[in-house]
Amino acid sequence: MLRTSSFIALQRSKFLFFLLAALACGITLNCGTGANGPQFPAFVSAFAGRDGSFGEPFGVATRDGVVYVSDGERNVIWKVDAAGTPAIFASGFDTPSQIAFLPDGRLIVADTGSNTIRSVDAKGNVERIAGVANEAGDNDGNALEARFRGPIGVAADAEGRIYVADTYNDRIRVIEEGKVRTLAGSTKGSAEGARPQFNTPTGLAVWKGLVLVADTGNGRIRAVEKDGTTWTLAGGGETAASSTPLKASLYRPVGVAVGPNDELFVADRNTLRYIGGVVPRIRTLNDPRRGLVDAKLGSARFNRISGLAVDEKGRVFVADSDNRLVRVAEGTPAARPIAAEEAAKLHSTPEEFRGLQPPRWPYDPPSEKRDIAGTFSEIRGKVTGDPSDEIHFHNGLDIAGGYGETARFVRSEKVLEPIAAENFATLRELVRLPTLAYIHIRLGRNAAGTPFGDPRFLFESDAQGKMNGVRIPRGTKFEAGEALGTLNPMNHVHLVAGRSGFEMNALDALVLPNVSDGIPPVIENARLLIDGNEIETNGVVSRIQLAGKVRLLAEAYDRMDGNPDRRRLGLYKLGWQLIGSDPKPVGEVDWTLHFDLLPPREYVPFVYAKDSYSGATGVTRFIYIVSNRVHGDLMQENVIDLSKVDPGKWTIRVVAADRFGNTATKDIPFEVK
Repeated sequence: MLRTSSFIALQRSKFLFFLLAALACGITLNCGTGANGPQFPAFVSAFAGRDGSFGEPFGVATRDGVVYVSDGERNVIWKVDAAGTPAIFASGFDTPSQIAFLPDGRLIVADTGSNTIRSVDAKGNVERIAGVANEAGDNDGNALEARFRGPIGVAADAEGRIYVADTYNDRIRVIEEGKVRTLAGSTKGSAEGARPQFNTPTGLAVWKGLVLVADTGNGRIRAVEKDGTTWTLAGGGETAASSTPLKASLYRPVGVAVGPNDELFVADRNTLRYIGGVVPRIRTLNDPRRGLVDAKLGSARFNRISGLAVDEKGRVFVADSDNRLVRVAEGTPAARPIAAEEAAKLHSTPEEFRGLQPPRWPYDPPSEKRDIAGTFSEIRGKVTGDPSDEIHFHNGLDIAGGYGETARFVRSEKVLEPIAAENFATLRELVRLPTLAYIHIRLGRNAAGTPFGDPRFLFESDAQGKMNGVRIPRGTKFEAGEALGTLNPMNHVHLVAGRSGFEMNALDALVLPNVSDGIPPVIENARLLIDGNEIETNGVVSRIQLAGKVRLLAEAYDRMDGNPDRRRLGLYKLGWQLIGSDPKPVGEVDWTLHFDLLPPREYVPFVYAKDSYSGATGVTRFIYIVSNRVHGDLMQENVIDLSKVDPGKWTIRVVAADRFGNTATKDIPFEVK
């Protein structure tokens, strides 16, 4: 059904009706009411998982003061006590996702990888209640004969009906009295009304007689009535700021939860959103940037929120999937903020990462050496000094191949992202797995665009039969060496190593057979700036005279064995040291720029100076600001302070190093009077 202005008006009136009805019943749709409006939980802290127990916390449910968590990576359900200590409650699942309680106390689990819905009793006994194990389909009927395709969301109402987000069938199903029926949805789309369509629906919640759906691919929260009529409650607009629900822009909502006062919380990738208030508004409650920060709610950061649950006290429990934690938002901090050292232990070190799989390249034969065409943390784009510059750090390793060549998985993994394949039929088509991502691939098809015939790749076509998308369901498993797809005109695999938000230098994290590098980096020039003005340092006959504070820049690049002469690669680390007239170094090299971990995008101007440039074509120039300090999330905009250096003849030595230990230096002699 086409969306018309009258239909939109009907949606708005329905939404206001439900809110006003709630108010008429004496319910306040917020987390407490203050003089200045809604009052939200004040602090976010890590509730469970500091010890590394969780693989991928996804679904969360609470009952009688106990928190239950599904773990899609470790295939278990955890039971977490009031102190935040997890213990395995039930096992034997295949990529469990959302969980919810029935009125009788049983826990319902969307077991995505097995295409089934399961229940768990109070003793942890697991029973299949709908779907045929390991068989995907879309037929209704007797519950144990009906079929689902990667169900992710479940919810239950007061009468014991179970609602299922049948994610890759794009339908909302109902289980009641031993049977399964389709409540809403048919084919993938965005239509509303009596014949609705969904796009990869995930999280569900029951709210005032409605089934709320996190319609992930459409970026909306949809409301489904008892007869299947569907309308948009929030999303589809253009603003990410506080706004009315229908003007709001949602990115990829995956979870939705109802608070004790009928307020709504939405998990929208890295942001926790809130819907409620006397005049309905949607608000972003935290810092939307990806990360792991325990702090006041407005400054807290998350990394792929999947599940939400709100207890009777109004505490909001958050499955922070890629941080591998369950976090809690509440009135006072539940625990001390998680430290950077604790956060780092939740993820593999490069040494641990290398040991997870035998070495291979992403092509066949697996041990044949390939050309490294781009390295980690190189700039992409051009620094002009304009704040609108479209520049970022290169987050992977470019491994050259031939157009149309088959690319292969380098590690055995299963898909955990509900939408893992993106950018269909573009040069940036990709798939994201838990620890690796592959970019510039025609997923599941050859150079002519013809599918391989692998049923794990779900292709979609428009009304004219033209292929227009591909999905790879959560829970899909791939083995190392299996075909991923073929190279598009970019002619390389862009391979990203590390979990999302914790990307590592792939030359550190992977063992690539027969790779070698005996070529030292090249420092083309090094120069100093005082108050933004360059000091001539190349070709001078006498030493320059310096005092005070200076900035140090170096134009440099790396090469690797076997690479074409034209190839210029980014460095692994750069630093500097002072050399006295003896000539004796004053201390060790201060490695100020270190690229074993990916810095945040906003740090680019603190690493690369104006006129730095790199991309698919054209000139490559890496002009590093060596006096600044950048390492992962750490950034310090620094100068070299010579005011405390004794008078005499000195040298600033720039040092550049690659991952294999080769170094190069460039000296700038100067004199302090």
